[in-house]
Amino acid sequence: MPAITVENLLVLPRIAAPAAGPGTDRPVQRVVTAQRHLEGAGFEVRRPFPGIGMYQADPFLLLDHMGPVRHEPHEAKGAPWHPHRGFETVTYMLDGEMVHHDSNGGGGRISDGATQWMTAGSGILHDEVPSEEIVANGGWFHGVQLWVNLPRSLKWTAPRYQEIDGGALRLLTSEDGGALVRVIAGELGGHAGPGSTYTPITYAHASVEPGARLRVPWQPDFTAMAYVLEGAGTAGAERRPVEAGQLAFFGPGGSALTVQAAPEAEQRGRGRTGKLEVLLLGGLPIKEPVARYGPFVMNTRQEIIQAAEDFEAGRMGTVPAVHLGDGGGAA
Repeated sequence: MPAITVENLLVLPRIAAPAAGPGTDRPVQRVVTAQRHLEGAGFEVRRPFPGIGMYQADPFLLLDHMGPVRHEPHEAKGAPWHPHRGFETVTYMLDGEMVHHDSNGGGGRISDGATQWMTAGSGILHDEVPSEEIVANGGWFHGVQLWVNLPRSLKWTAPRYQEIDGGALRLLTSEDGGALVRVIAGELGGHAGPGSTYTPITYAHASVEPGARLRVPWQPDFTAMAYVLEGAGTAGAERRPVEAGQLAFFGPGGSALTVQAAPEAEQRGRGRTGKLEVLLLGGLPIKEPVARYGPFVMNTRQEIIQAAEDFEAGRMGTVPAVHLGDGGGAA
């Protein structure tokens, strides 16, 4: 897995574990197993939310886990042209390569630990497809797309992109050096990631060595989740078992999150790295009404109707002529 890493974790800044005490650790409220769905042109994702009470995930709307999968030549598929309005998509590629284009003429590649942060805001058309090399030759593909809601006051903000190279992530280690933590956005233990966010969040990817424990400080007013990408372990001080494709929701209160990797013997055959690969994520709840229909997320049903009408009328942009053959136009 080519997600950004270092040879010697002990050279990295350490996250000071919060002092232990009654009520310090956020309790695990529930563990959810992701449902499998087909997206885009027919690729499979594992989706732990939505499908649960949305207040638990607020300010997030959706998490899609793509792979890990090794594609044969001409097997890889993507998401042809489609619109978005009212939120942000955050695509983090651990392995393989994704190419994107948009109706404003933008585009780029996301690969090997890089992140693309697209603020759809008032509306944009874009596509997300595997690179020509992946399609022609096959290869490993592993990524995550997170949807971050925007508050009512920012639904109509102008679209923007942030291209975050893997080397720009804030790399940290746990107090005992048993985990590598990559901070994508927000801050963890006073260390800030490179992502610029409209909505206050923390988003990080941790690789925890077999048997090691990661205990990090967490904003008490943030929601809190841990999603397992690969491997197995436990969540919370109470050690609730979790494995790949499962998400632990932590309850309110407390200022620390804990995850622990299973011993080496239990990690065998559970992933390519032999470690517990886990996303830590949460944010300040927006606490506003959510009206959603496919790629549109607004506050009222009337705003959803307006979004559909604006898309049909071309007011979210049009597919550039050079890309009209890439997937048959918007969908």
